[in-house]
Amino acid sequence: MIRLVQRFAGLVRERRPMPRGQALVELSLLLPVLLTIVLGTLEFGFVFDHHLSLEYATREGARVGAALANGSLLPDGVPCASTPVVDLTVDAALIAAVERVLVSDGSPVKKHLDRIGEIRIYQADAGGGEVGPVNKWIYAAGAGPIPPGSLTRLDFRPTSQTWFSCSRSNGASPDSIGVSLTYTYDLQTPLAALFSWATIGMSDRTVMQLNPSK
Repeated sequence: MIRLVQRFAGLVRERRPMPRGQALVELSLLLPVLLTIVLGTLEFGFVFDHHLSLEYATREGARVGAALANGSLLPDGVPCASTPVVDLTVDAALIAAVERVLVSDGSPVKKHLDRIGEIRIYQADAGGGEVGPVNKWIYAAGAGPIPPGSLTRLDFRPTSQTWFSCSRSNGASPDSIGVSLTYTYDLQTPLAALFSWATIGMSDRTVMQLNPSK
């Protein structure tokens, strides 16, 4: 009797209709979520890589600006106070340092210099904020000044040059120089097609104290 009941129960289980396509439906529901997570992680890596390049660029620019300080003398021995050319020369060397990083091998910004909105050189306060006039540089492929020690023109040119390098104090209480830039990042994965926005505004700044005079 027991065997008969077990056999009958087995037949019922075998004849019971099984759900079809359930795995396919579940996959179709989960796949978009999984792809979004994977693409989002990949996009974050691209964003982080771009920001590291910007961060390194502003740091190099600030380092050069701090080292040159007020550019007391030109290489040819012309006193700083006698010519405004020194102001452009000092800042051109600073911008050249920024550009070298941006166009270096492996830099994700190398082919997108036109997305640099503005490079700002300014006197910084204790909190890193801008104090007074700001020197502004914008992208201009091959139309910028020639930095000292180079034969190639910069891809950036000044639009405002009001914080004169000769006025920068590097005495007992040296000024702090700030270098900042803005950049427009374009999404590089298919996530760009899923969102109404496809760009991210990025910025970075570095502040350093001018090297004191000896």
